[in-house]
Amino acid sequence: MFKLFKSTKKVHDSYINDINMSNIPRHIAIIMDGNGRWAKERNLPRTMGHRAGVETIRDIVKECSNLGVKYLTLYAFSTENWVRPSDEVSTLMKLLVEYLRGEFEELNSNNVVINSIGDISRLPQICQAELKSAYEKTKLNTGLVLNLALNYGGRDEITNAFKKIYKEIKFGRLKEEDITQDTISDYLYTKGMPDPDIIIRPSGEQRISNFLLWQCAYSEFWTSDIKWPDFKKEHLHKAILDFQKRDRRFGGVK
Repeated sequence: MFKLFKSTKKVHDSYINDINMSNIPRHIAIIMDGNGRWAKERNLPRTMGHRAGVETIRDIVKECSNLGVKYLTLYAFSTENWVRPSDEVSTLMKLLVEYLRGEFEELNSNNVVINSIGDISRLPQICQAELKSAYEKTKLNTGLVLNLALNYGGRDEITNAFKKIYKEIKFGRLKEEDITQDTISDYLYTKGMPDPDIIIRPSGEQRISNFLLWQCAYSEFWTSDIKWPDFKKEHLHKAILDFQKRDRRFGGVK
C-alpha cells in the first residue's frame, strides 16, 4: 500500500480578503495537470498522483461552490489520453467511478449539478452509467454546474458540431444564412453555458492542449508552477484575484 505524501506547506491565504465577491467568474475551467510528475518526485507510481489529484478536486469543487461560481469545467481525460499506459487509463476510469459514488451525496446536498462533456460513449460502461445516473439525479439542482470533461477534445467537438449542422442543412432544418457563431455554439457540448471567464493550468505548462478551443476565444489564462495535487483553495483565490485585475476589452477599447 502506497501512502500519499501531500504537501504540508501552508499557503498564506491573504487573497480571499481582497476578492470582490460581486465579480466572481461565472465559469472557471481548469486543466488538471502535473499528477504524474507530482508522483515521480515522490518515487510513487503515476497512478498515485492521479489519486492524490482527486483530493484536490474535492477541495476546489467545494470552494467554487462556496464562492458562487456557476460553472466549473475540469479537464479530466482528453481524446489523446488513450495512448497512455493501459494500467494508468484503467486507474483513471476506476477513480472516476469512485469519485462519483463517494462524492455524490455531498455534491447533491450542496445543490451541485454533475455533468459531463465529451464523447463518453468510448468510456467503460460502468463509467457511462455512473455519469448518466449522477446527471439525472442532479440536473434540477440550481447551484454549481460541475462539468467533467471526459474523452474530450476541442477539435473533435468542433468537427462533430459541423457534422451535425451539415445534417440539419441537408434535411432542410437549417439554412446556410442561419448559421452564426451562436448557432455553432448551440451544437457544442457546452450549449447554453457561458464561455469560461478564466482557464487555470497548474504545473508550469503554457499550452491549451486541445481544451475548449472554440469557447476560450476571450478567456483569461492563469498558470502556476504548482502541480495539481498541491493546488489549494488559496491558489484558486489568487487566480480569481488576478482575474479581477485584468482589463477585459473583448477586442474593444475602454
